Amino acid sequence: MFTLGSWNPLWTLRSCLLAVLLLVSSGDEAAGRGNDTRPNFVLMMVDDLGIGDVGCYGNGTIRTPNIDKLAQEGVKLTQHIAAAPLCTPSRAAFMTGRYALRSGLGSTGRVQVILFLGGSGGLPPSEITFAKLLQKQGYSTGLVGKWHLGVSCESRNDHCHHPNQHGFDYFYGLPFTNFNDCKPGEGKDVLVDLQVVLWELSLLVGLAVLTLACARAAGLLEVSLKVIALLAALCLLGLVVWYVPFELLQTWNCIVMRNQEVVEQPVNLDTLTLRLISEAERFVERNQHKPFLLFLSLAHVHTPLFTSKDFLGKSKHGLYGDNVEEVDWMIGRMVNVVEKLGLAEKTLMYFTSDHGGHIEDGDTRGQKGGWNGIYRGGKAMGGWEGGIRVPGVFRWHGRLPAGRVIDEPTSLMDVYPTLVRLAGGELPEDRVLDGHDLMPLLEGRVQRSEHEFMFHYCGMYLNAVRWHPPDSDSVFKAHFFTPNFTPEGAGGCYHTKVCMCHRGFVTYHHPPLLFDLARDPSESRPLSPSTEPRYSDVLRRIGEAVKRHRETLAPVPNQLSWGNVLWKPWLQPCCGTFPFCSCTEANTTAGQSS
Repeated sequence: MFTLGSWNPLWTLRSCLLAVLLLVSSGDEAAGRGNDTRPNFVLMMVDDLGIGDVGCYGNGTIRTPNIDKLAQEGVKLTQHIAAAPLCTPSRAAFMTGRYALRSGLGSTGRVQVILFLGGSGGLPPSEITFAKLLQKQGYSTGLVGKWHLGVSCESRNDHCHHPNQHGFDYFYGLPFTNFNDCKPGEGKDVLVDLQVVLWELSLLVGLAVLTLACARAAGLLEVSLKVIALLAALCLLGLVVWYVPFELLQTWNCIVMRNQEVVEQPVNLDTLTLRLISEAERFVERNQHKPFLLFLSLAHVHTPLFTSKDFLGKSKHGLYGDNVEEVDWMIGRMVNVVEKLGLAEKTLMYFTSDHGGHIEDGDTRGQKGGWNGIYRGGKAMGGWEGGIRVPGVFRWHGRLPAGRVIDEPTSLMDVYPTLVRLAGGELPEDRVLDGHDLMPLLEGRVQRSEHEFMFHYCGMYLNAVRWHPPDSDSVFKAHFFTPNFTPEGAGGCYHTKVCMCHRGFVTYHHPPLLFDLARDPSESRPLSPSTEPRYSDVLRRIGEAVKRHRETLAPVPNQLSWGNVLWKPWLQPCCGTFPFCSCTEANTTAGQSS
């Protein structure tokens, strides 16, 4: 009970002052949050989606209402270009705003992507991703889904290439990718011809050992036991070298991690879709009161195709169409959570694919890869448009004009400077950046892209160059070489499903094949001096640009060398005791906080 004798004026005055200070402080904090004009970012990237697979880019049979609505409410880019036609180099360029060979992720031979989680190659720690720069600006940063840019360098736990070391506070998903070995019965993807050679050699040596042992026992042939033992050891070694890394690939590569902990090995594809989208939604909900970056990197529509039962058999294009329609549903879920939380006017949403559809991928059950519309080629076919021209949609209510369509050359690498500048960060000045801030173009303040020239690589090799002359609507593209399609005249490199980029697998063109994409987007009618008055001048200007570009390149360690990509047991992520790696995520629907 309060009594007059217990009243202390000094204590009361201190309490009032403290209450006032707390109210002012909380008001300032709330005002500060309200005046923070920096947007949130939700980046949504599909794996292997063809530009022709989406309704707003011309598909009239696959249903993509959520993606189409995103384009109607935002800006659609029709000449949005990936820096490479394969996952690892394209994603490296996207994350760094730089061509992949600047990071050592341009291939010199047949290995063009990360092959094993237990390899030592990946995105070098010296690279500065947009996530790192946003992290410095106080953003909460999360990656949900596919990474495919390496994990460790020298020991299982150094995680030097891991998303957590590249600016992402939170990671949940596939540190590798979804590939055929992840789904029993879908065949093999990794170095299949080498696997066959190892298996056949082991069998031949084994048969030789058996024959020699029987002949010696029957007295038909004098053979030293040491020779038989040596051959037997070689046979055993061959079987081990084949079986351990390759037959157990589902265990080694198909895993789910939460941050740096393996939570599922191998992955359960039946529940993966719901887990990924639920994790993405929860990340947004957890961080709704502060600036955040979410990169939702979908495992769809890379083969093997996996589809939830609610979408199975619902499209007009088989399992692949079902996959695309499920992707659209996931995009709709992300849009809904942003709008439900009242963040639409504070959030820049972006939708794209890492490169074009894999048009060669199919079997007796039908086509399993995507459709690239009118554009020639596809995934892993070098610089042909079908492999590098991808969807590009930006939506930001109240900031970007609805329904705007831009037919200027833009790049996935442009996302880097766009995000960093909107977040109030500074771009690195100690390295060459190849992307340009897109906001002036998206908002309509300028009409021309800053990309006068764009360089299209096939591995380490400059495959083609695009030139958009400042005084013309033409977009010229010169191909210095093109992949050899097998069989001749076919639509791709069917024997391997991945075209090679080095000598012996390509045809060089002297002079280069030249097209005007503004008049011939399908790259079907090469120009000549008789059909293009500027022919010689165009090739000269492109040659000068190539020379200037090459002066900006510096040698870096090759992250895709055989020494870096082959499996190293001591680097293999594992739950449990290696090599007995096995675990299942305890609750496949409940999320955890970052």
